[in-house]
Amino acid sequence: MSTLRNWDYYNMTETFTELHEKASQGNSFSHLYDSIISKENILLAFRMIKTNKGSKTPGTDGKTIADMKKLSENELVTEVRAKLKNYHPKKVRREWIEKENGKWRPLGIPCILDRIIQQSFKQILEPIVEARFFKHSYGFRPLRSAHHAMARIQYLINQAQFHFVVDVDIKSFFDNVNHTRLNKQLWNIGIQDRRVLACISKMLKSEIDGEGVPDKGSPQGGILSPLLSNVVLNDLDQWVSGQWETFPLHKPYSSDDARRRARKTTNLKHGYLVRYADDCAPRRRGA
Repeated sequence: MSTLRNWDYYNMTETFTELHEKASQGNSFSHLYDSIISKENILLAFRMIKTNKGSKTPGTDGKTIADMKKLSENELVTEVRAKLKNYHPKKVRREWIEKENGKWRPLGIPCILDRIIQQSFKQILEPIVEARFFKHSYGFRPLRSAHHAMARIQYLINQAQFHFVVDVDIKSFFDNVNHTRLNKQLWNIGIQDRRVLACISKMLKSEIDGEGVPDKGSPQGGILSPLLSNVVLNDLDQWVSGQWETFPLHKPYSSDDARRRARKTTNLKHGYLVRYADDCAPRRRGA
């Protein structure tokens, strides 16, 4: 609810709603940059970053959210806009965190101003891509969580009588995102503002301190990375789902159960996809 209050406070609710509705109708967007650098959107991004615990973590320039708080609203907006005129993100700080299995996950921590910029982009892009995403993808999406993914799986067990799970985990997914392919996927999903795409490309190629400029990957720790990861995997979602769950039928049916019964009479492979981030669980009916 606090997020919605912030949207209303900066008069951005109508903008986000309009973007989502237009995207739902199949529209593409070639003039997003002005919305991204609007005063209201930048100030909203600052407030969203300010409430994040990670805002106190310094980047390679040593600055945190405390340094940004010293600026007036107009100074902050001016600094963001000036930075974006010829955008070159500062070096990303590399951190390593230990996973439950004892292995280590690399994080890329952008400088605080770059985080605010990424949040400004995320706020405008998210309503568009959300309108196009697969409905049973649950990771890194607003108002969704792992609990919703589990509820979907439980529903399939109880209602569709599916009892076999194929657990798929994409190895080192974030580290191997293809930049060229991602750029095309953003274009195909409706983000067709070349200036916006150019800025995103520069974010992806931000130099990692001590490692150099990456030629692939979307660093975990970046504000925009989770959204971009869902853009990358949306094509997989749609293809797997299209093999049965959303495969078009010749006749209209009144409910999901009716469509499910109709598909049982075909030679299509029976299965459903439930995805959370880079983990997915296609479900199959028992023999």
